[in-house]
Amino acid sequence: MNKAGIVDAVQEVLGGTKVDAEKAVDTVIDSIIKTLKKGEDVSIAGLGIFAVKQRKARQARNPKTGATVNVPATKVPKFRAAKALKEAVR
Repeated sequence: MNKAGIVDAVQEVLGGTKVDAEKAVDTVIDSIIKTLKKGEDVSIAGLGIFAVKQRKARQARNPKTGATVNVPATKVPKFRAAKALKEAVR
């Protein structure tokens, strides 16, 4: 399933137009992104927790040339699935 599939599912449940359903889906996604940019976690019951993880600076190798490359520290998004989601998928 992709974003269009989610929009279709929301539109079926709520009724209304696809444009309204897409606005609703976009609002949820934008809210998650804005909260993560602030460095805060987003917890959705039954789904999981979106968080930001700090990745340390490190040295890596360029596989093509074998040269050592310095990779700077960065922040990356992380998702931990809730117990209910894990059990539903099993």
